[in-house]
Amino acid sequence: SSPIPSTAQAFEAAPFAPPPPFPVAKPDVVAALRAAGCVFAEDEAQLLTASARTPSELAAMVERRAAGHPLEHVVGWAEFCGLRITVDPGVFVPRRRTEFLVRRAAALCRPLRAPVVVDLCCGSGAVAAALAATLGGAKVHAADIDPAAVRCARRNLVPPRAHVHEGDLYAALPSRLRGHIDVLVANAPYVPTAAIGLLPTEAREHEPLVALDGGTDGLDVQRSVARSAADWLVPGGHLLVETSRRQAPSSAQAFADGGLCVEVAQCEELDATVVIGTRTR
Repeated sequence: SSPIPSTAQAFEAAPFAPPPPFPVAKPDVVAALRAAGCVFAEDEAQLLTASARTPSELAAMVERRAAGHPLEHVVGWAEFCGLRITVDPGVFVPRRRTEFLVRRAAALCRPLRAPVVVDLCCGSGAVAAALAATLGGAKVHAADIDPAAVRCARRNLVPPRAHVHEGDLYAALPSRLRGHIDVLVANAPYVPTAAIGLLPTEAREHEPLVALDGGTDGLDVQRSVARSAADWLVPGGHLLVETSRRQAPSSAQAFADGGLCVEVAQCEELDATVVIGTRTR
């Protein structure tokens, strides 16, 4: 059985359920991963062993992981908010810190009867999937400019519970959503161009640049999102983006420039920073 429930299963069952124990990994798998420099070799060996259907498939997976491919690309999924999210090769891998973005967005949605939720720059659709699983009556939309990400997101987000659109930011969305979005989340790229070379090899070589590179100061895409957010939000609606602690003041200024009332929230446990903007009129 799968160590983590699939997204589809999570829509019907309570999310965030703890996974059952993994099988014991073979010592040679652990040794191969340790020799390749995998810090958590034992844990990764258990996961690979649980995911492989045959000894030859396990050997191939170990070889790919030892060669530097992200573990999530090797096994084909990532754990996010207690869900098993499909992650295809070449698609951005959801980070655990982004769970704080989901928590804050979900808290804003819960008082609403049937909130309209949009996930821009959705990548695999992890944030949208987590919100759809958490918020039973929400109408969820997700969008990305990368065709590979859109194909992956459509495997994680199934109509009628959620809909995935391809295109550049708001241009991807149905026009009927303009002025009707209650909560808009955008885990837009926020790595400055000059810092891309400092990222771990797994990200630099195996994740799309469009999901990482945020321009000179890292905030080009966030500014584009904030500039037009008020046109798409309902009065009282919210925009949330993930950013770094250092960039938060600049992200907040972009929100203010877009006419939004701004709050900055931080989570020490996940080392996560989220900027929240509210349309006040």
